Amino acid sequence: MTVKKIWPTSGNVNVDSAAAPKDDNEVVAKGACCMGFGIRHFQAFLIFLGLSVAYSLRVNLSVAIVAMTDKDAANPDFDEFSWNEKTKSLLLSSFFWGYICTQVPGGALARKFGGKTTLLCGVLICSILAILTPIFAKIGDWQLVCALRVAQGLCQGMIFPSTHTLLSHWSPLEDRANFATYCYSGSQFGTVVMMATSGVIASSALGWPSIFYLSGGIGVVWAIVWFIWGASTPAQSKLISPEEKKFIEQSIGVEAGDEHHAPTRTPWVKMFTTPAFLVLILTHCTNNWGFWTLLTEIPTYMKNVFGMDIKSNALLSALPYFAMFLMCFVFSGISSIMNRKQCIPLSVSRKLFNSIGHWIPVASLIALGYVSAEGATIAIVLLTVTVGVNAAPYLGFQVNHIDLSPNFAGILMGITNCAANIMSIIAPLIVGFIVTDEHDPNQWRIIFFIAAGFYFVGNLLFIIFGSTDVQSWNDPQPKPSPEKRNSTQLESQH
Repeated sequence: MTVKKIWPTSGNVNVDSAAAPKDDNEVVAKGACCMGFGIRHFQAFLIFLGLSVAYSLRVNLSVAIVAMTDKDAANPDFDEFSWNEKTKSLLLSSFFWGYICTQVPGGALARKFGGKTTLLCGVLICSILAILTPIFAKIGDWQLVCALRVAQGLCQGMIFPSTHTLLSHWSPLEDRANFATYCYSGSQFGTVVMMATSGVIASSALGWPSIFYLSGGIGVVWAIVWFIWGASTPAQSKLISPEEKKFIEQSIGVEAGDEHHAPTRTPWVKMFTTPAFLVLILTHCTNNWGFWTLLTEIPTYMKNVFGMDIKSNALLSALPYFAMFLMCFVFSGISSIMNRKQCIPLSVSRKLFNSIGHWIPVASLIALGYVSAEGATIAIVLLTVTVGVNAAPYLGFQVNHIDLSPNFAGILMGITNCAANIMSIIAPLIVGFIVTDEHDPNQWRIIFFIAAGFYFVGNLLFIIFGSTDVQSWNDPQPKPSPEKRNSTQLESQH
């Protein structure tokens, strides 16, 4: 029995034979420890819960605002606010004003202070602000709530870059895409739970303020748990065994002590002159255009074209997110089987799953544009399919940042997510320019064709120019030896 059979490695990692187990029993023990459930899986579970909390905090106002402005939709014993549609739209969009601003700084802060710290701060502060929301609404009306939502966006702007930074340290190369899928599926889980339970909570004796108290309180509890058991890297974890730590570090190509010699300067110029990264930005932007066009405009489309108010139906509202949550595990299972059998290269796997998540929505969106006014059920099915298969890109472009540069994965995610969320704001505005008659299915067909076009072009560029090769600017520059530094200083003096 050889060590290589127990410790799978990437192509550029050499197994340290000196550290190998001395007998077969020790090999089996280490193999069982490393290949089974380990602390890395526990970390992924904690991140999953963190993202679930983050998204429940993100959408809590979206679901609570109905009860806050209509006593008939909730417990009438609590305050009601006379906010018009313009004010409500302003409140719901204000989160993204702050969210966009801290994407890139969030990645830089995660590299400097560790993903544990930035994720902790982002979720904890956002949770405290959520608890304060009912009080702010009472004393400062919509203006103070708007300021609070901007602040929450600033906090959450660090969450995705922090998550990518954590994944770059904790996920073995062989399971990188699966780890990312498990963690990011928390965003759908948090959305589903919040949307499915908000109506019941608002109608209960606790009223609509409890939506913010519960989501914020759970966020504080998660922050305490994460502070105790979370870790930025395997080397900083007090729970991990030496065998599992070595397994992870060898898989991702980290030598002992390497994390103390990570590059301190961010190679901005090299990043923005790398075709694979530029394409990654475009792919992320096109994905968000299509995804957010659906999530923001489909309720209006269903109500005006089919006469179906899915906003008032919690189950229908949560159905697409629930489908996406389930499909995360379906695609992850398929990916695991493919990895075990080693049937396709990594680059092909990334592009395959990305194509599933982009080109199936192309077909479903085009079909949605031709559904007749009597086909509400067909429209819901197509919508659910379109959003559901959007889980596949978690194993595609969503993890490609770590492929290109594990050292700068958080910053890369911050850059692409910032650009992509600008598209999330622009896409609904374009709908307002094109759809002048919300009851006209022909105008909505144009919107679906535009979204389908973005999906198609974005994935085509990713297939042609995307890469999974670690870029040369990822690695730290070797530090000169003391003798060389002294020699250089002497030469400069002469």
